[in-house]
Amino acid sequence: MGSRIIQKIGVYRTISIVEAVKDAGIIGAGGAGFPTHVKLEAEVETVIANGAECEPLLSTDVHLMTERADDVVAGLKMAGEATNASRLIIALKRKYKEAIAALEKAIGDDDIELYLMDNYYPAGDEVEMVHAVTGKIVPEGGIPLDVGIVVSNVNTLLNVYMAETEDQPVTSRWITVAGELHDPYIAEVPVGIKAGELLNLAGLATEDPTLISGGPMTGNIVDFEHGITKTCGALIALPPDNTTAVRKRRTPQVEYRRGQSTCDQCFECTIVCPRNHVGHDLYPHKLMRNLFIAPKYSKADLTSVYLCCECGLCDMYACPLDLSPRDVIVQLRGELQEAGIDNPHNRAEPQEHPEKEFRKVNADRLLTRIGLKKYDLHDFPLRQITTNEVSIALDQHVGTPSEPIVEEGQRVNKGDLIADIPQGALGSKVHASIDGTITKINDSRIEITAEED
Repeated sequence: MGSRIIQKIGVYRTISIVEAVKDAGIIGAGGAGFPTHVKLEAEVETVIANGAECEPLLSTDVHLMTERADDVVAGLKMAGEATNASRLIIALKRKYKEAIAALEKAIGDDDIELYLMDNYYPAGDEVEMVHAVTGKIVPEGGIPLDVGIVVSNVNTLLNVYMAETEDQPVTSRWITVAGELHDPYIAEVPVGIKAGELLNLAGLATEDPTLISGGPMTGNIVDFEHGITKTCGALIALPPDNTTAVRKRRTPQVEYRRGQSTCDQCFECTIVCPRNHVGHDLYPHKLMRNLFIAPKYSKADLTSVYLCCECGLCDMYACPLDLSPRDVIVQLRGELQEAGIDNPHNRAEPQEHPEKEFRKVNADRLLTRIGLKKYDLHDFPLRQITTNEVSIALDQHVGTPSEPIVEEGQRVNKGDLIADIPQGALGSKVHASIDGTITKINDSRIEITAEED
């Protein structure tokens, strides 16, 4: 496993790539937030750099692959070294012409492949990407590691490069600020900067906007006080009557009741389901059917809800009755978990659906369907963003929330460790993203305020 020698206060020590990544608090920047050091501890055959920019509207990964291609490629090689991988691949959409040219130049004579994908959603989903790029199918309820593969977002690999070469922890992230705005943009922002500050810089062009953190398909509604996390690739402001905004504001409980009374079993949700495409035993229309079967369904018959990736195609694209199989599945999954029923689905060799290629959903068509095509600029201007106040979440990763190691009133510098991984837990370290004073600590976040100039 690769290692380097760094100097800290006059003392030399050897540190592995995995240790550097762990110390830097790197998690999956594509949205999942899985601690990267855990992925890199495995030995695998293949590492795939995910540059598909899965969610509509987002342009941050494309920007990084174009402007920081050398660093992304270097980060991929470091991930390959850490995992002893024999095959390195960068997967991105063939429409990203400038990024492809930049990556080809950065790769040079290195043994790294480019895999060019069509413009469909969800091209960046790990299970879908593994199948598209390698032909392998991740087992039901499994992860790419089960088939000897690590998939890592290009922003994550940039962070790996910065941790390994510059000893730099994750204190910022690249983000697309889009929607009903006068001046949408892309920027590298401090982790924890508040959503309202970013939107004010862009100039809201609508009253009472619905704010979405992350992409329009899988992102969540937030308020102006929301602190941007390491996993947040976008902040989107939409008019309250926008199709996506209306959909996002409906609660799972409402969707559950509507599904019980309205679903006509048309099968459209299953036709577009990416897990069904790779042969996983997930049929959303059958789960909807169980809502109106009497007597009340048996929870043991609904365990396929554990296989859903919550991509949103079933509700935001497919359903002609404007229902949400996704929200129903999420609620049913919660009921199963409360009942102590675990996921029994673990088939190791599911088979690809013979109509998989014909059932893919074009990303441009999706944007039109969800009422966002007008906001798809493709070429967002770049801005420099600073702030005097951040609110840094302690649970922005998969696993156990980080434990604060600082106190209110304490002065910290950008890059200082402020919260650590609990002993023996899956988690990630958290660092100060600005110089300032710790002004508030609670179970969910740490706030830092800098003195204004």
